[in-house]
Amino acid sequence: MISCLDRHDDWAVIVCLVGGGQEINTGEAGISEWIEALNREYKDWHVFISDRLHDAEYAAGHSLELLSEHEHVEYEPSLHLAVSMRSFRAENLAKFVQNLLNRDVEGARNAYQTLDKYPIVLTRSLEQAKHWLKKHARGAERYGMIASSQAERLKPLAIDVRFKPDVVHWFLDDATDVRSSFYLEDVATEFDVQGLELDWSCVVWDGDFRYTPSGWSHHSFCGDKWQNIKKYERQAFPKNAYRVLLTRARQGMVIVVPEGDPEDPTRNPLFYDSTYEYLKEIGIKEIGV
Repeated sequence: MISCLDRHDDWAVIVCLVGGGQEINTGEAGISEWIEALNREYKDWHVFISDRLHDAEYAAGHSLELLSEHEHVEYEPSLHLAVSMRSFRAENLAKFVQNLLNRDVEGARNAYQTLDKYPIVLTRSLEQAKHWLKKHARGAERYGMIASSQAERLKPLAIDVRFKPDVVHWFLDDATDVRSSFYLEDVATEFDVQGLELDWSCVVWDGDFRYTPSGWSHHSFCGDKWQNIKKYERQAFPKNAYRVLLTRARQGMVIVVPEGDPEDPTRNPLFYDSTYEYLKEIGIKEIGV
């Protein structure tokens, strides 16, 4: 993009609106790649950038340090779009999700308490979650079930993330069509819903992203067992996938953390219990409690 406009004899402007923590696949580098390109090949370009890109979700700290050597840089606080307007009910939803994923218990608890008009509830029962969605949606408000693309051990719950729904039918068809999100049969993943919204969402949490007291544990299901994701650059993908999933709903959401099955080593209750307890600790209310 920069190289194309760099060929102009006169001048050019590129305006980049880049979200933080949205990299969910190999080859995606977010805002840091723009900074790397400018610093590496386009020293004569003038750069105007927010001075508030040090949060972990931007992964830009190192690149900003490199950019400090650039001759033409101006830092402008007003360029930082701090408030997400995806949901008209919850200005602080993005902050809540950020604190949740950063394991900031106090910050997440405080942000959750501000979401009084945006219900977020917790359950271990998928059927209970479906009932909650149908009870809260009004008129043509759209609801649907979403899960991580790595959530492969939700199959016993009749959730198969490897089956790819037709997103046109899933997002647009009405409640009489079995292919629509309303039927709560086909699940959409972060790849299907990134950049799109539902009114109400059911987020089903699998063992691919597990809370532990020492940090999140990242896993992918290969063959017949879970494997640890050890490469640091790949560990960002599960976290960002759940960031996408937890910010899709405009009006409210229910989070389902299954109980697991002690007779199934791939669905050991230990894979789920600590995550459920953590979500309770930050204050998310349980359905029926």
